[in-house]
Amino acid sequence: MNDNSTNGGGMSPEDFESFLRDFLAGQNGMDADQLAKIAGLPSDPAALAKMIEQMKAAIGGLAGESGAGVNWELATKQARELAKKDARPISEATRKAISDAISIGTLWLNGATQIAELTTEPKYLSRDIWVADAAVLFQALAQPVADRMSEALSENMKANAPEELAALLGDASSLMKSAGGALFAMQLGQALGKLSAEVLTGGDIGLPIFKDQRAAFVPQNLESFVGGLEIEQDQAYIYLAVREMAHARLFKHSKWLADAVVSQISGYAAGITIDNSRITEIAEDFDPNNTDELRRALESGAFIAERTTEQNLALDRIETTLALIEGWVDVVTEDATKLLPKAASLAEAIRRRRATGGPAEQTFGTLLGLELRPRKLREAASMWRAIGQAVGAEKRDSLWDHVDLLPRAEDIADPGALIAKLSGDNSDGDELDRALRDLLGE
Repeated sequence: MNDNSTNGGGMSPEDFESFLRDFLAGQNGMDADQLAKIAGLPSDPAALAKMIEQMKAAIGGLAGESGAGVNWELATKQARELAKKDARPISEATRKAISDAISIGTLWLNGATQIAELTTEPKYLSRDIWVADAAVLFQALAQPVADRMSEALSENMKANAPEELAALLGDASSLMKSAGGALFAMQLGQALGKLSAEVLTGGDIGLPIFKDQRAAFVPQNLESFVGGLEIEQDQAYIYLAVREMAHARLFKHSKWLADAVVSQISGYAAGITIDNSRITEIAEDFDPNNTDELRRALESGAFIAERTTEQNLALDRIETTLALIEGWVDVVTEDATKLLPKAASLAEAIRRRRATGGPAEQTFGTLLGLELRPRKLREAASMWRAIGQAVGAEKRDSLWDHVDLLPRAEDIADPGALIAKLSGDNSDGDELDRALRDLLGE
């Protein structure tokens, strides 16, 4: 880039503001030489192409190997560095407390659900190891959103750039795509690092962090959370261990479940577009000496267009699935911990944690802007409770055998019809068994 720092062809704030406003608003007819002069760029096309290649090389350190502009390794490294701050080693006392809770909780859970118990030993995680283990899941959740946001920025640039730069748009839009993806990954690294100090268990973010389902605990965070409760610690550890094992059992049984949520997120991400009028509004007030404003706009999603009807439906499906998962875990935990004197108080502590933005709420809020509604979570739990009381735990839990058997949003709002269907007597066998046989082609 030319060194025009103070005189002559330098880039004044006024010139840059005018250039940015016209460029982002899609104004045509700008003179390429004048454009280069305003921006402090070389006016020779060959020199400009060389500069873009240099910029691409510089951003290459942030771009991922996939070419999508997302360097997950770098984001994970940043998150692990954040996680190591204020980290403490796992104390033997806490490890033993969790281990004892698991032994008791396993027996109690066996009486509350027909879903088989876990066969893999639980894992105890430091904060930075939680980041390393969770990174694979977060990549699967975030990749569709990151890719689509980068593509949308690139498409917007192609649609609104002056015709004079058409020959260079391929390289420039690729550069924009890489930069946008890199920004998204770094944001995710920050979010992961923050979450590492808050998660209590492997399933605390709503989905499991392991492919081979097992319970997982972050002892430092558990110790801190339990210490802040005015409840006997042994009861708190048992309650939290039961919740985590119920969550892991569910995903071990329903191997399709995690992929189904990721697929729903991909469907939502496919509809992401950029609202050029919002870019124009920001450009009109843009201060080139205050780049924080632009950074905040990018991070907040201010450039993203309003959700389409299809996207809102996709978000409803995601929220319904997450509510079904969380509601089932709540009910099974409630049934399994009836012998705990302080079970109700512990359930209330979990509800308060959700209401103030627990890890699951933060995860899906950051990725999708999805606010998990407490009402839907409560209604899902009420539905599972009603089903269990009407037809028993075995028939209730068999609804997780296949994605097409899962209750729908209307069942959560009014479970009466579903309960009637599950309660029906039929000479060919019960309705649920027949539906499952049909799905499996038997």
